[in-house]
Amino acid sequence: MKHFMIRYRFQGGSEPEWHEDIERFIAALDNDPVLHGRITYRCMKIRDGSDYFHLAAAADDQAIKALQEKDFFKHYTERTRLVSGGSVEVVPLVVIAETK
Repeated sequence: MKHFMIRYRFQGGSEPEWHEDIERFIAALDNDPVLHGRITYRCMKIRDGSDYFHLAAAADDQAIKALQEKDFFKHYTERTRLVSGGSVEVVPLVVIAETK
């Protein structure tokens, strides 16, 4: 598995509309026959704040490549840049230990 954290501060637009965009993106991941079960994704934000954290995991490099080719991913990436004011950080993560 390859893990990533995407982080940014929400800086523009409608927050409820942005949350709907996130939900549509996750639904597209769940409904895509190529990606279903190969990409996991979770979005969180600091309560009463503007900082967002997205945690993503891909089964392998092929799943990442397949995701990057999807139109819904390209649209979502662009929307993320817009709401963050262009300041998005994608951080690769390494799992040290986890629950079973």
